[in-house]
Amino acid sequence: MSSFMKLVQAEARLFVRDTTALVVGLLLPAVILLGLGAVPMLREPSPEMGGIRFIDYFAPSMIVMSVGVVGLTNLPTVMAGYRERGVLRRMRTTPVHPAKLLSAQLVVNVGAALVSSLLVIVAGRIAYGVPLPESPLWFALAFVLGITAVFALGMLVAATAATSRAASGIASVLFMSTMFFGGVYLPRFMLPDAVARIGDFVPPGVQTLLDSWNGETPAALPLLVMAATALAAGTASARIFKWE
Repeated sequence: MSSFMKLVQAEARLFVRDTTALVVGLLLPAVILLGLGAVPMLREPSPEMGGIRFIDYFAPSMIVMSVGVVGLTNLPTVMAGYRERGVLRRMRTTPVHPAKLLSAQLVVNVGAALVSSLLVIVAGRIAYGVPLPESPLWFALAFVLGITAVFALGMLVAATAATSRAASGIASVLFMSTMFFGGVYLPRFMLPDAVARIGDFVPPGVQTLLDSWNGETPAALPLLVMAATALAAGTASARIFKWE
């Protein structure tokens, strides 16, 4: 087994042993969706949403939460903590370059976000008959661009925060903003139009997920913004990332 795969396995074990990361990062979005679906009124078609059930409308927002929890809170905090404790500096003296640890962290956290999102889809489908994305290819594209943009922002936080506390503070602001504009705190139909439109362009782009989920073709501009955000934040974090 290669040194990189050993690192991935080690980081995966650490992730699973972290109760907070495991429960909040993997399980909480699906649990919230199941809890909301237990309310009978939320399983009835709503005229305010064009006859769509609230539970169906809200599912993409839980995917926003799945991606945001892992990409904007767990990843930058862990990487900043490694830097603060000198883990990255010590690794530079070994044959295993710190970049491999960074890559392993990305693999583990992206995998966790994928599993969490899949749990939301499967739990909603099995428990309440939430329909699967009607335009799976568009949904896949929107999801990939959105999750890439979120993780690029998370890496930018990890690159700039000197301590885990600083990373946690910055990440919390980004996470709460993402949840607000992504319709997690309040459903998007309850937000002012201007706020909802801003949310279209805040990674991971909940409206593109919602459109493709309902069988519509997502608007091109939000997808382009997700791609540009991923490229800009990813490039910046790679340039300024410090190993100590």
